[in-house]
Amino acid sequence: MNESAGVRFRRLHRAHVITEELPERRHKGSSLKEPPQMKGCWEPNLRLREARRLYEDQLLGPESIVNMGDVFFTGTADGKILKLIGRRIVTLATLGRPPCGTREDEPTCGRPLGIRAGPNGTLFVADAYLGVFEVDPATGAATRLVAGGQEVGGRKLSFINDVAVTQDGRKLYFTDSSSRWQRRDYLHLIMEATADGRVLEYDTETRELTVVMENLRFPNGIQLLPDQESVLVAETTMARIRRVHVAGLNKGGMDTFVDNLPGFPDNIRPSSSGGYWVSMAAVRPNPGFSMLDFLSQRPWVKKLIFKLFSQDVLMKAVPRYSLVAEIQDGGVCRRSFHDPNGLVAAYVSEAHEHHGKLYIGSFRSPYIAVLDLQGP
Repeated sequence: MNESAGVRFRRLHRAHVITEELPERRHKGSSLKEPPQMKGCWEPNLRLREARRLYEDQLLGPESIVNMGDVFFTGTADGKILKLIGRRIVTLATLGRPPCGTREDEPTCGRPLGIRAGPNGTLFVADAYLGVFEVDPATGAATRLVAGGQEVGGRKLSFINDVAVTQDGRKLYFTDSSSRWQRRDYLHLIMEATADGRVLEYDTETRELTVVMENLRFPNGIQLLPDQESVLVAETTMARIRRVHVAGLNKGGMDTFVDNLPGFPDNIRPSSSGGYWVSMAAVRPNPGFSMLDFLSQRPWVKKLIFKLFSQDVLMKAVPRYSLVAEIQDGGVCRRSFHDPNGLVAAYVSEAHEHHGKLYIGSFRSPYIAVLDLQGP
């Protein structure tokens, strides 16, 4: 593996853009709004149960998916970048080192999350622990552009999550979900809802690394808008999607693209209609009971729960409900696909559209699900 030397940090001078949250509240817990009613576009259905499973039990946790032609690529829980050619699975690259498979191994094994195809025919991969990489899709040669764990602007890159690349390939934007919690402790981050996440920019020519937005609560998926001047960022624990201005007159500012979603958003990817696919692995039922909404207003209960139960036990206690929605510009829901209880497509993390189908990734399921968008 090659290293890209000489990365320089540059602090961004912010535009004076008003945001909805006062600075003094950003480091305190924050309560969610009352969940929206699941009706209209959000009406529950069984559409996701029409999906087929691909590569079942042949891979684990294909969090993010990208294609080059009819060849697909994904990163898995064992630290590998896989190349999917028809029914064949080829290990393209391994970013970390073995052993893999346990919570303790993750930081050295690596955990590839967001993956993108660049305009120059290479792959860009965000590994939660190891950093941001450029990977040759033919040879598997990997070059680390940004090292994980380093201190940038006074905070560590502890949980690198998703990445987006500009049309000319010069700049990468990526999310660092927390400077305190690593990916293996993501439930702690969800429960605490601390505002220590950031969006960063990496310039592939100057090798400058810039913090473009900070004090976000679990910034997760990231997607460049067509004008290349702003990115959409899923702020998972707040059940909303922010628009962060990374260029132009409003550079350094932020506003809300869609607020108070009926679930907790993960990755964001473009749809063929000009909208965006947003994946949610847990919902906030209304009518119904949402444990995370309940706990967001009771921090002392959260602390007690974490003292009494392990993260694995807590994960099993969160009801499974898979939801993929297409959101149009302006934050309007166009359509949504559901799988109550996650019977066919569980723990969904991303929906990648290609040739009339949605390829659905998961952060812990042993398969990729594919849904025909032309179906009933």
